[in-house]
Amino acid sequence: MRRGLLPSIEVAGENPLNVEHVDFVSLLTQDIPRAKEFYAGTLGLEIETEGPDDMEFRAGQVTLDIFNPAGQGRPFAPSLGGLALRVPDVAAARAALEAKGVEFEGETIDTGVCHMAFFRDPDGNSLMLHRRYAPRS
Repeated sequence: MRRGLLPSIEVAGENPLNVEHVDFVSLLTQDIPRAKEFYAGTLGLEIETEGPDDMEFRAGQVTLDIFNPAGQGRPFAPSLGGLALRVPDVAAARAALEAKGVEFEGETIDTGVCHMAFFRDPDGNSLMLHRRYAPRS
């Protein structure tokens, strides 16, 4: 066994990595008050917890953790991978956010199975409004 790795545990007939759900997703910020205004004020997400370098918001079935890495001596970098926020109607949600000053990157995309509209938070983290309208095959 290599140093630093845990031994493999075999569970008869079961996948040892049986992921139940996602507990939280983290995005970085350089300014907690600005992030609070954007995620709670602009997006309307409910605040779950709040600290000097960290905030948690309810985003549907998952917690969105926004934290300032400087508090842990770590560098900041925006997430370019994106976080998809499922909404009932992408066009209506986009119009509401545009009315609040949110700028979108291009037009809403219709892939043939879903609608997507891309935007960024004030720290440059990539976000998306999303709604699948076609059934999964």
